[in-house]
Amino acid sequence: MNGRNLFNLGEVFGYFFRKHDPNRKTNFNLRTMHFINKLSMSMFLVCLLVMLYRLFTR
Repeated sequence: MNGRNLFNLGEVFGYFFRKHDPNRKTNFNLRTMHFINKLSMSMFLVCLLVMLYRLFTR
């Protein structure tokens, strides 16, 4: 395993900005699951940025 693939964030950003697939069926549970996943990843990234900010400003 090389280091280049370790920090490949293309799939993460693709998850946030992908377009709606008209061939895929959707329901309330699936939409809720995707919303919770996006919310949790966003909260993680915000907390990571806050921790890095605090690390470099002290």
